Amino acid sequence: MKNTIKALKFPILFLLITSSFIACDEEFSVIESDVLGKGNANFGTDQMDIPIAAYNKKLNAVRINNLNYNLLGFFDDLEFGQTTASVVAQLTPTAFSPTFGENPVIDSVVLTIPYFSRPIGFDDNGNTTYSIQDSLYGDASKPIKLSIYRNNYFLRSFNPNVTNSPQNYFSNADNGNTTNNLALIESGPINFDDHKGDMIKDTTFIPSADAIKTTVGEGEDALTSVSAPALRMHLDGAFWKSAIIDHEGGSELSNASSFNNYFRGLYFKAEAVNGEGNMISLNTLSENANINIYYTKGEDDARSQSTYTFNFRGIRLNTFINNYNVTFADGDPDLGDETLYLKGAEGSMAVVDLFGNEDVDNNNVPDALEIFIDDFRILDSNDPSGYLKDNTTGNFVLKKLINEAQLVVYENDLAISTDDYHKYDRIYAYDVNNNIPIVDAGEFFDPTVNANDPLNSNVIHLSQRDPDQKKYKIRLTQHLNNILLRDSTNTKIGLVLSTNVNNTANVEILNSNDAVTAIPAAAILAPRGTILYGSNDNVSEGKRMKLQVFFTDPENN
Repeated sequence: MKNTIKALKFPILFLLITSSFIACDEEFSVIESDVLGKGNANFGTDQMDIPIAAYNKKLNAVRINNLNYNLLGFFDDLEFGQTTASVVAQLTPTAFSPTFGENPVIDSVVLTIPYFSRPIGFDDNGNTTYSIQDSLYGDASKPIKLSIYRNNYFLRSFNPNVTNSPQNYFSNADNGNTTNNLALIESGPINFDDHKGDMIKDTTFIPSADAIKTTVGEGEDALTSVSAPALRMHLDGAFWKSAIIDHEGGSELSNASSFNNYFRGLYFKAEAVNGEGNMISLNTLSENANINIYYTKGEDDARSQSTYTFNFRGIRLNTFINNYNVTFADGDPDLGDETLYLKGAEGSMAVVDLFGNEDVDNNNVPDALEIFIDDFRILDSNDPSGYLKDNTTGNFVLKKLINEAQLVVYENDLAISTDDYHKYDRIYAYDVNNNIPIVDAGEFFDPTVNANDPLNSNVIHLSQRDPDQKKYKIRLTQHLNNILLRDSTNTKIGLVLSTNVNNTANVEILNSNDAVTAIPAAAILAPRGTILYGSNDNVSEGKRMKLQVFFTDPENN
């Protein structure tokens, strides 16, 4: 049984709603045009706070393969502790059965994986300058130890236990693991340190915001191009000659299946240096993310240059090692929790149950959602539904009109107080039942959607953090309107911290045993976390999470 409804403490007529008269005004704003009322002038404007149950959901074994991008490095979250992220990735040749020509000699092998950066100006020579703050976590001046190995574990594409089903890989950073880079499949964990092949690169790495300058040719024929900041380094040519060039004509390079079995990818292993480091987001799907083998071929008096290229469009996965100082656990879905933890990289999220007791099977407990609907819809004894419908649209006719509904969320006093630390935080809300964005999202209801600027995108539905009050507002106006007008299902709302609210793709949870079966992929790739006040009665009224509804009522004017 869910929440036996905190609203029982209120009078029976208004069990779940505390209403306060705000103002009477001749003007009002109705969010969508098909909201139906009994009049449309001189409305009284009221507010109600609807009790909710918000509780923690611990995240275990979330899918980590084929994300939109990958994290690499070490991040010490001031509130939650340490996360180390490494990457395992297949390589995909851009051409199979290559002919390298006569006497091929490797000139250089260059690895390039761009960060997410944005232009911010020009230097004295007119070259573009960049910021990588959108990609960087931690102190860019602190290096990490980066070891790149040949991966000897075969990353299969299909699950042999399920017909025509892809093989998914899940995180396995829990259970006290603070040393191994693990992934989980149905048959058990994979420790990629047990499948290390040749060491290809052993270095320390510090991300730089400097543009990449590449010069081709010499002297007057030299041509320099400039590209965005990236992880860029030279690799040992002897390894690639033995692994690739020397296999010309062999089956290993003849097709994707043979190649993936022969060369099973790279393992980018990140480690802290003296307990410090940095973490960066890698745009592994960028067209500029590749490994280029530059070589010359031909007779001594007629040699020419050529390139053989690999990209990272195959299977890619992130592994996480978490050493948290907070113990995450599933919360109380009935009474809600006092403190909510939002943390990525296999951490924690919050679930908000609007109206609290909708599924309660107890005749002595009034249904909070039904009371809300009764208070807004017009009764019609002649209709089987019990409510009056508009003959044209089929929508229910409302006697009160919702102008605005918003979930108000406050940061907990335990959260780091410095504004810079949480300056770029965004809270993303999604429909847990269907694993889709809330209806209030998207350009139709939120014209601020900006595909190129996630920080400033969707700010009507998902507000930016208020640095003075340390709070967020999540607009749920259309979500409630759809319930009232169209009898849409009241779904639970999931809250996660996101670095990109435009990224609405989901990743599954392995063997989930409750309503939360997937989470937004962006939540995994947000290594920073935050702490919020929950909905429990022990939280002070001024900081308690609540659903505020502003409505107009012609009868109260």
